[in-house]
Amino acid sequence: MILCALLSAVPLLVAACGPAGEPRPAGEPRPAVALGAATVANLQQGRLASSPRIVFLGDSLTAGLGLPREQAVPSLIQERLDAEGFAYEVVNAGVSGDTSAGGLSRLDWSLDGDVAILVVELGANDGLRGLPVSQMKRNLSEIITRAQQRGIAVIFTGMEAPPNYGIAYTSEFRRVFRDLADQHEVAFVPFFLEGVAGIPSLNNSDGMHPNAAGAQIIASTIWRALEPVLETQDR
Repeated sequence: MILCALLSAVPLLVAACGPAGEPRPAGEPRPAVALGAATVANLQQGRLASSPRIVFLGDSLTAGLGLPREQAVPSLIQERLDAEGFAYEVVNAGVSGDTSAGGLSRLDWSLDGDVAILVVELGANDGLRGLPVSQMKRNLSEIITRAQQRGIAVIFTGMEAPPNYGIAYTSEFRRVFRDLADQHEVAFVPFFLEGVAGIPSLNNSDGMHPNAAGAQIIASTIWRALEPVLETQDR
């Protein structure tokens, strides 16, 4: 099975003076002076600082292991938000190697500030380590509950476990995500790696982490779940 195969392994400013501060003759157009990259970045940061946040809480798949930060899924979602005219700041709270317990332990500071939406992508490392499914379920449920208690909308993503722990474990593992999505009535993406898992051309050499092309596909999948939530938030 393809899924299991993968998991196993400002505008321009205008100058008021001419060179050396000399007054410019009346009627002569003023030259445009482009802002430096650092200045633009600071202005963008100022805008984003006043915007509600979308936090991606996850592991290496969210962090973008093996990719430049700007190619990770959260960054791609930020690009899409900007292009579509949604004023949100996306926060990449992905930590490589994190389990559901790790995500829960850093939830409070991850949700610091004006967080409107939380995207939860956790569980892959629980599955890879064969950790108890019941433990993962408690952790994920607590993450969703605490976010909802703060009035934060949740988008929950599912994951697959590797096959080497047996059919019973993989089935129970998969079912946890659907059960929690139904229980907490949250937007649900059944499999974070849908359309990417097990396809060599869409993954890094480790066969487990998406490359730039794979990240683009995942970002499109997440956007389909995110956009209706954004429209609800903006009403």
